[in-house]
Amino acid sequence: MSSNTASFAYDDLRDWLREAERLGEVEIVRNASWEKDIGLASEIVNHSATAPCVLFEDIPGGPKGFRILVNFFGGQRTGMTLGFPTHLSKLELSEAFLQTHLKNRKTIPAEMVETGPVFENVLTGDEIDLFKFPTPLWHAGDGGRYIGTGSYNVTQDPDEDWVNIGTYRVMIHDKREVGFYISPGKHGRIHRDKYVARGEKMPVVMVLGGDPLTFLAACTESPYGVPEYDIVGQYRGRPMQLVRGKLTGLPFPANAELVLEGWMDPKVTKPEGPFGEWTGYYSSKTYDEPVMTVEAIYHRDDPILLGCPPQRPPDEIARYRAITRSALFRENVEKAGVPDVTAVWAHEVGNTRMLVGVAIKQRYAGHARQAGHIAAMCHVGAYAGKYVIVVDDDIDVSNLEELMWATVTRSDPATSIDIIQGAWSTPLDPRIPPEQREQKNFTNSRAIIDACRPFHWRDKFAKVNMPSPEDAKLAQEKFGYLLRGRN
Repeated sequence: MSSNTASFAYDDLRDWLREAERLGEVEIVRNASWEKDIGLASEIVNHSATAPCVLFEDIPGGPKGFRILVNFFGGQRTGMTLGFPTHLSKLELSEAFLQTHLKNRKTIPAEMVETGPVFENVLTGDEIDLFKFPTPLWHAGDGGRYIGTGSYNVTQDPDEDWVNIGTYRVMIHDKREVGFYISPGKHGRIHRDKYVARGEKMPVVMVLGGDPLTFLAACTESPYGVPEYDIVGQYRGRPMQLVRGKLTGLPFPANAELVLEGWMDPKVTKPEGPFGEWTGYYSSKTYDEPVMTVEAIYHRDDPILLGCPPQRPPDEIARYRAITRSALFRENVEKAGVPDVTAVWAHEVGNTRMLVGVAIKQRYAGHARQAGHIAAMCHVGAYAGKYVIVVDDDIDVSNLEELMWATVTRSDPATSIDIIQGAWSTPLDPRIPPEQREQKNFTNSRAIIDACRPFHWRDKFAKVNMPSPEDAKLAQEKFGYLLRGRN
């Protein structure tokens, strides 16, 4: 299989788990407590790009057979999850994702079916008890147990009828109620705001154990009005099979592990949070957020809850978002007319939002500034960004040390940095001042750093003391074995 061809060996979470086992990258842990152990173990493995995924079984206090899976995106599983060869580097994987999926936007509509494994168990009325599921306390300072971390919410626009799936944290309030937070501007928030304006209840479905590819699509920027289910169909080359909720009619995968269905009443709110978020901080306090009353639970026999709790970056979330968001960044910048973009990397340390490197082959004066400003304010970069660094094409932008070396040697603080004020940010940004936060003014500034050789005297810039790309490749081929097991 070539690097620009995708082939998926899984359709649901159980198929995916079998593939991960075939790669030898599954570790089973038994008798870990939801109160503390699972959160601590997740903290360790989520920060390692080579750690296995972990399947927690026999969780004390939970029904026999109920399981939790964490750290799905790492090791050889990164390529497998996205349908590409397992030997690709992260930059090669991002490029393959760009060329195969983003440059071919021919979505495949989902297919509705009558039933599926998700309906093996249907709980309604007094049978509903969210505490039946051994949801962990992911971080010691969390305000509650978050059953939705590796999950996505399904909503439908009341005016335009299109379906969105988005990743929003979900906290258990009691046996039948959950709270969920959605940042302003997100597609799910747009749907929610329309229902609130109408004073109507919003139907919601929460998929808590879906396949990793669909979860990945749900947390990746997609065009307004385009259902992510259809995008997943495009990725796989075949339509997703969906069933409809028995109460709301909202669609969800027929082979999902665990699904909640109900309504959000705009008149009902409860305190939600705090929650350790993707910035690595408890950036937002406890606020009153909407509540969904669960009217039905659907789950397979021996269900698997997919856990993907955010940690201080770089973590699992950063690893998978870096692949897809870097590809989206490059597509956005190129479509805006910036020529000769050779690579883009949304860095894991900034959770793929706060630090972006752009490599270009300089063609004219102002080229670097153009690339930087567009990257900072394009669709993918507009939300919660901070720093964009533009470098020459001899720099591997996915290598943080190389990016920083170019920054400190090729930029001048007084003349190489542009600042944008009043950009779209998030309450999760810990740097927003308290007084600004009280005004609900969630904006920030952006820095565009031109770390290219100055265009007008680039030919006179000091020569680097590094091997040519050809010699570097030769050195790796001949002597790379010396580093095995030491990275």
